[in-house]
Amino acid sequence: MTKPLIIVESPTKIKTLKKYVGNEFNIAASAGHIRDLPINTLGIDIEKKFKGNYVNIKDKSKIIANLKKLAKDAKEIYLAPDPDREGEAIAFHIMDILKQKNLIFHRILFHELTKKGIQEALAQPLKPDSNKYDAQQARRKLDRLVGYQISPLLWQKIQRGLSAGRVQSVAVKIICDRERHIWKFVPEEFWTITAELLANFPPNFNADLIKINNKKAKIENQTQASNILKDLENAQFVIHEIKAKTIKRNPAPPFITSKLQQDAINRLRFSARKTMIVAQQLYEGVEIGTGGPEGLITYMRTDSTRIAADAANEAQKYISQTMGNEFALSKPRFFKNKNKVQDAHEAIRPTSVFHSPKLLKNFLTPDQFNLYDLIWKRFVASQMAQAIIDQKTILIQATDKYLFSVSGSTIRFPGFMNLYSQDQESKDKDIQALPDAKVGTALKTIEIIPKQHFTKPLPRFSEASLVKELEKNGIGRPSTYASILSVIQDKGYVDLVKRYFIPSELGFIVNDLLAASFPKILNISFTAQMETNLDNVETGNLEEVQLLTDFYASFKKSLEKANHDMISVKGVGVDTDLNCPSCGKQVNIKIGKNGHFLACTGYPDCSFTSNYLRDEKGNLSIVEKIIDNTKVKDCIKCGNPMVQKEGRFGLFLACTGYPECKHTESVNGEQNGKNIGVNCPQTDCSGTILERKSKRGKIFFGCSNYPNCTFASWDKPVDKSCPDCNSAYLVEKETKRDGKSLKCPEKDCGFKEHQ
Repeated sequence: MTKPLIIVESPTKIKTLKKYVGNEFNIAASAGHIRDLPINTLGIDIEKKFKGNYVNIKDKSKIIANLKKLAKDAKEIYLAPDPDREGEAIAFHIMDILKQKNLIFHRILFHELTKKGIQEALAQPLKPDSNKYDAQQARRKLDRLVGYQISPLLWQKIQRGLSAGRVQSVAVKIICDRERHIWKFVPEEFWTITAELLANFPPNFNADLIKINNKKAKIENQTQASNILKDLENAQFVIHEIKAKTIKRNPAPPFITSKLQQDAINRLRFSARKTMIVAQQLYEGVEIGTGGPEGLITYMRTDSTRIAADAANEAQKYISQTMGNEFALSKPRFFKNKNKVQDAHEAIRPTSVFHSPKLLKNFLTPDQFNLYDLIWKRFVASQMAQAIIDQKTILIQATDKYLFSVSGSTIRFPGFMNLYSQDQESKDKDIQALPDAKVGTALKTIEIIPKQHFTKPLPRFSEASLVKELEKNGIGRPSTYASILSVIQDKGYVDLVKRYFIPSELGFIVNDLLAASFPKILNISFTAQMETNLDNVETGNLEEVQLLTDFYASFKKSLEKANHDMISVKGVGVDTDLNCPSCGKQVNIKIGKNGHFLACTGYPDCSFTSNYLRDEKGNLSIVEKIIDNTKVKDCIKCGNPMVQKEGRFGLFLACTGYPECKHTESVNGEQNGKNIGVNCPQTDCSGTILERKSKRGKIFFGCSNYPNCTFASWDKPVDKSCPDCNSAYLVEKETKRDGKSLKCPEKDCGFKEHQ
């Protein structure tokens, strides 16, 4: 008897599914997408209504062959890739490859990998959603049109290997704009006056000056502060008014993807990418002692705050049993969403609140536990009673001219705050004990404290605040935030320094050229509107072809203009306000194979080049070259003296016997890098691979014999040859779906070994 076939997206789900469907179904995995646009060509026929030329992915041939084999023995196929646009595209491509006479396809959506979630999905099969598929196709084609037609321009004008992206370029622009705001910011001085006072009984408390002559206190300099202190020397401080009120605070809704990433970054110090990897593990299933893996959270890519009624009722039952009826609600609390597209999935929640973090701790890795604990507490708190807080403000008069204020709050009933506090910072603040005094009470003055301050610019973006900014502006979607943050770092456009993003020189150059030539593509409002248009395709209110046609009409004009007008950083270079120290002509920023540098515009008459630095205000300065002919050591190859020189990558030792002897060494030997115990894979090189940091703090791996050997890799080399193409080494990779693996560095070889 033939069995129906379930095809999921991730192989790790198979074990979880088998636990609940037993031998009733065959189960296979596509391991992500099995078809895509071709790598080496645009793959879109613009003249034929933007038809995509989809091809089978090269390294998925074995998977496709296995799916075809299993499909021959099935009459029904249940398509169960992830319940989002990408999953819908995978489902459609599977149908396209496996279609045959009398074969029936069903689409099923696993919002949670539990017995209940799996049985409900199988009992209510759907038709594949063509609108959702069209929305994914529209996004894929938009990204391909932008990336594959702008990126070659960047190769031509700047350097090979660069890329532009419809969304990633906007994220880089946001970071660059913030950095330039910081450069331009001029701090303004201001002062505060605080009075340390005492009522009838200790302790002392501090009150801040808030009004002068019934107007908001504005103290601009020390002279003004000193005059106020003179006025207050003998002033009597008297309680003028006491304001008391009780407020009820509601909990936040359960997590959506962006909020989960922000909280995990801030509270757990996870990256956005790590958050999604660990969440995927919790969704796909973890062994918790129940006879097989079990999905612990609902689907983790969602914009929705909606929750199922039975999940809310289960939470009320748990709260009543474990915390007391006073912490539960008389009826569950539900949250509204902005629009229907964002209501496709539930919020991120535990599949059962009775799987408390405490019960599961021994079954989870530390990372899994910490993230699950965060998700569980946020959801349970969302179904708990309001917190009741008494707030009190005391207004204090000092002469008829000055009004001081002190505020405090007391938690009358903690409610949800017993489990999950939304304001992490408030825990760290000193809470003052306010005096129990009445209006008219005279206070004793302990000290009047003036303090100088300066206004500060907006801070640089952290991963959390950048995700928040992208979300606020409607840039990207939950499934894209982590990849956006990874791509802009991997391409070298920004660096994450002490948890904050700083644009690199390359990032500024690429951003400025793109902003000049493609203002629409880098416009935040335009990009946000495009996301809305994609939502409209998903709901059937806009045709995919119409969206692409409208977009490409203006994009094509910008592309043609950029081909002629975009500045060549390889040739002319980017203007600066610096002059050449050799001939006095302007020097421009250029980019060569070894990175960015300054070059005289008087070339070839003047061949001056130099590295440069940028200060905290963005001003450029020429780095003077170090010339030192002092002997450092003897050359190990020819015995001539070696002296210190400066190259594009910094200082190194060079043999004075050049050009007969070309031996060079690093200035600090292996002190400028950590030896990872792997020999350099370059032929005839005796060096070892060191873990090093670039000028902007990014980790890379290079040969200890640099600059004599220029081997370098962003991925960590492993001393293991490729069994398919005989590459001398493999590199470590880590992806959301596959975790850690070893991969061949050769572009044409698809070898991958899971660890």
